[in-house]
Amino acid sequence: MAETPWQGDACSLIDEFRAGRRSPLEELQATYAAIESSTLNAFCYLPREQAEREAAGADVSKPFGGVPIGVKELDQVTGWPDTHASVPLRDHVADYTGVMVQRIRDRGGAVLAGQTTASEFGGVNMTRTLLHGTTHNPWSHGRTPGGSSGGTAAAVSGGLVPIATGGDGGGSIRIPAGFTGLVGLKATFGRIPLGPRARYGNLTVTIGCLSRSVRDTARWFDVCNGHDARDPLSLPCVQGWEAGLGNHLGTLRGARVAIVPTWGEAAVSPVMWELLEEAAIALIADTGTTRVDNVDTKLPSMGAAWSISGMIAVEALLGDLYPGCADDLTPEMRSGLAYTRGLYNAEARAKIERRRVELNEAMARIFDPVNGVDFIITASNPDVAFDADGPLPAVFGGVEAGAKNNGRLTFPANLHGNPAIAVPAGTLDGLPIGLQIVGRHFSEELLLDLALSVERARPWPLVAPGSPQ
Repeated sequence: MAETPWQGDACSLIDEFRAGRRSPLEELQATYAAIESSTLNAFCYLPREQAEREAAGADVSKPFGGVPIGVKELDQVTGWPDTHASVPLRDHVADYTGVMVQRIRDRGGAVLAGQTTASEFGGVNMTRTLLHGTTHNPWSHGRTPGGSSGGTAAAVSGGLVPIATGGDGGGSIRIPAGFTGLVGLKATFGRIPLGPRARYGNLTVTIGCLSRSVRDTARWFDVCNGHDARDPLSLPCVQGWEAGLGNHLGTLRGARVAIVPTWGEAAVSPVMWELLEEAAIALIADTGTTRVDNVDTKLPSMGAAWSISGMIAVEALLGDLYPGCADDLTPEMRSGLAYTRGLYNAEARAKIERRRVELNEAMARIFDPVNGVDFIITASNPDVAFDADGPLPAVFGGVEAGAKNNGRLTFPANLHGNPAIAVPAGTLDGLPIGLQIVGRHFSEELLLDLALSVERARPWPLVAPGSPQ
């Protein structure tokens, strides 16, 4: 039996299974042993008997055959808790399985090892809830792995499982990826269906994974993407992302790239940005792309509108329990709901729509094929990971910017529906820093090749030092 879980990427684990050097059941047992001894608080539910049956009968010929994966707390699995990481919903149980989870299990052959912790309703960039407590960053206990896919990031970076599901409505894949040294692709809106029972809310949420390697992410999307009628906004199926890795250098050569430290009017730690800019310049040189500095990348503010519309969805999930349950909510959700309640009316709706139109027009101008750029390179986060219990920081590398600064780097791609990828780009004070690359709609394969160039030129640790923790 393997004494510790696999510390490589998921694709290499499958190779081990197929060669007979490891077995899915033994791998799962090692995973559970590591979770039991872990101090990360990355998992909140473990269906051992069900998972062991799946592992014992795993078909390793499938793309993820036998690989134990984590499923984010906000992704539904029939019979599993469906709490949205919130105390008022702690007794809720899912009566359906999401399309992505179903596909990665049935088409991909993955074993659903357990449910990873998330921030309450996915609303905060850290993972600390009244229901499950605080989740920690494997690189430094006491720091956050980010949110809302914090448990997923901690589990993958912490050496517990090689890959796990994530969702990104305002940065919740890219932010944790940046904080924990992982690959995080937020795909074009609709790339993987949100169904069944798709709720669109403010039309920003995409789902996917956090992984240790670019090829793992490409394979995940090969398995999970494609239209589902229960989500009519989902996109047609595309294929061959993993097979096509490294084959787009000709297309990338000469592509126009803007390096933008203040994307979305964010304030970024100057010390961290020096390192990220160095990585960005190296990436441009390695791929033959062209840096341009004469494109106006300024964007209108959309943060308040995003927050108001998001809180409407949270209040709808709580239903008649709110406001009576307010004291059972995390401080961020409690204050957010109280502040935004009653603000959504005809006037607010019109303002939100105006702001979205302004944002769409600005993004279209920035990524105009003739006068704009092909890619924006910026940071995944304003600074390195902050305290696991919060509060959200307001100062970044000595720069005062306010708590709302968290997420400004990632919001624009969500609001316009662009794909964007976070890729590890070194460390600062022993903590990972992430480079974010934003592209036009449907340019995921090019983003994957840019990330692959970083991976080859500057290989990163697949797990945090000292993992599993």
